[in-house]
Amino acid sequence: MTLPETMKAMLLTGHGGLDKLEWREDVAVPKPAGGEVLVRVGAAAVNNTDVNTRTGWYSKAVRGDTGSAASEGYDGASDADGGWSGALSFPRIQGADCCGEIVAVGEGVTRFKTGDRVVTYCSGGYAELAVGSEQTCFALPEGMDAADACAMIIAWGTSHHALKQRANLQPGESLVIFGAAGATGTAAIQIGKVMGAKVIAVCSSAEKQKIALEQGADHAIGYDNLKEDIKALTGGKGADVVYDSVGGDA
Repeated sequence: MTLPETMKAMLLTGHGGLDKLEWREDVAVPKPAGGEVLVRVGAAAVNNTDVNTRTGWYSKAVRGDTGSAASEGYDGASDADGGWSGALSFPRIQGADCCGEIVAVGEGVTRFKTGDRVVTYCSGGYAELAVGSEQTCFALPEGMDAADACAMIIAWGTSHHALKQRANLQPGESLVIFGAAGATGTAAIQIGKVMGAKVIAVCSSAEKQKIALEQGADHAIGYDNLKEDIKALTGGKGADVVYDSVGGDA
């Protein structure tokens, strides 16, 4: 098929508030390099990573939770090092969670072809067309809605990699999840149960503990009396695997 030269996209013009987002209809269509695919975007999610990158929350100069400046930004405090590992170039297209149909493939791509529906981790999902690596693409199951699928890739991919590749979680093992009511936490609960683990969710409030139980956790506990509760729930031996997406003192 013949691809257009330009496309519609939401550009991020710098670190800051919502005023840094600019709608354009004349953005050049990206070309897939070797090992990459070009996806016609059917849906893209708004991940915390996208919000944090826009505001510059990753800067060493910034303190506070992710929502503290989601609308207004940090008034230039994060310009020098607001990216994952330093300064970012602008303008850029955000959107890491993306789902759609492949319309072109780069040299060496063998797992997918044009017409395949995929969900992918990429940079540029807030546009009509986005490039992603073949290695970060997953075939979309028949009948799955694009909007549902694109909300899964970062949270579920992170949790699946951590529990399967890093921790090698085994059936019957006890899995303790900190921050279990968050995105990666709820993904870890469900993945842990599919892998046959006994899941113990740790949450900061009764409301979040209820969410964790609804997601399939076998037990939900708070941070008070943490060691004692885990020992009691594991027959005194402690956890086999701990999944911590919170960090800090926990």
